[in-house]
Amino acid sequence: MPPRTKRPAGAAARAKATSAANPVPAEAAAPAGRSLRIVARLHAYAPRHNAGAEWMAHSLLRALAARGHQVEAWLTRYSPDRETYELDGVRVVPLQARLDGAAAVRSADVLLAHLETVPATGALARGAGTPLVVVCHNTHPPTFRALASGETALAVYNSAWMAREAQVYFAEFPARLRPKSQVIVRPLVDAAEYATEPGDRVTLINCCPDKGGEVLRRLAKRMPDTEFLAVRGAYGDQVDYSSLDNIEVLDHVAGSRMRDAVYGRTRILLMPSRYESWGRAGTEALASGIPVVAQPTPGLVESLGDAGVFVDRSDLDGWVAALEQLLGDETEWKAASERARARSAELDPRPELKAWCEAVEALAP
Repeated sequence: MPPRTKRPAGAAARAKATSAANPVPAEAAAPAGRSLRIVARLHAYAPRHNAGAEWMAHSLLRALAARGHQVEAWLTRYSPDRETYELDGVRVVPLQARLDGAAAVRSADVLLAHLETVPATGALARGAGTPLVVVCHNTHPPTFRALASGETALAVYNSAWMAREAQVYFAEFPARLRPKSQVIVRPLVDAAEYATEPGDRVTLINCCPDKGGEVLRRLAKRMPDTEFLAVRGAYGDQVDYSSLDNIEVLDHVAGSRMRDAVYGRTRILLMPSRYESWGRAGTEALASGIPVVAQPTPGLVESLGDAGVFVDRSDLDGWVAALEQLLGDETEWKAASERARARSAELDPRPELKAWCEAVEALAP
């Protein structure tokens, strides 16, 4: 393993702040047997890239680091970071650090990939004879197609419905091409990291059209006396709300600041997403008892359960009615808030973290 490079001040500060806000549950930090070298090849990483897929990947990797494994995330896209840094025990190697990624792959006990890095990492795993772990964040055909290479030793699905979709997809594939094993690990949200006193705004996180940016614009026009909060996302074209006085727009917010900057100001969270395989923001909001009004995607129906208020994203009248009921009736809001807290308690991540770590450890010879 190459010597660690001194972190730049900015990276060090980001890592320290994030580490303080993201403790690993004790059950996941139980001592492992032999220490493994686990190399993840990812296109981007937290805290620089603040999106749900990256935070889930980090939650998985930091749990392995807490069990005594040597865990590294080697990035495949250029970013402003030029030196390695450590985040919760995970060594992050930016592409511009110019270190020997090929040597890291050759010496790895386990390789991990997600999203766009799966095909190339699969080829590297085949060449090195190393077990490959693939983390799946959606049910789009390219995701499952990348798994059907015969190289995937462990597929990680972020929901039960995704696992069912994968089962249907792979039904016609020969057994030699299917993932050798699977585990379901829902996006890992420790309620203690996000719990706060709710605020007074109606909030949308990520203002791109697919997440409901245009729905928010239409709601704000219909409800001019309601104060909305719009948080710009880490990806996608963001809708412009400059002509609407009742929408306050926040620039992209780091994960370690979401509790205070966003959830501490939110009374209701909107999730009129066109697609969500799970919906991490909703799970984060539940920790504070914040009711979530959402499009009934399979992922959101599974993640929010009985706590969700579901309205089709095309039914603007339905969204207005749901908001008016929650904002205008304190008893109704409190009942919805209690359901949110109860659902948050049901989503304790510790058992799944333990199962995840043990599944990876079982891959090593």
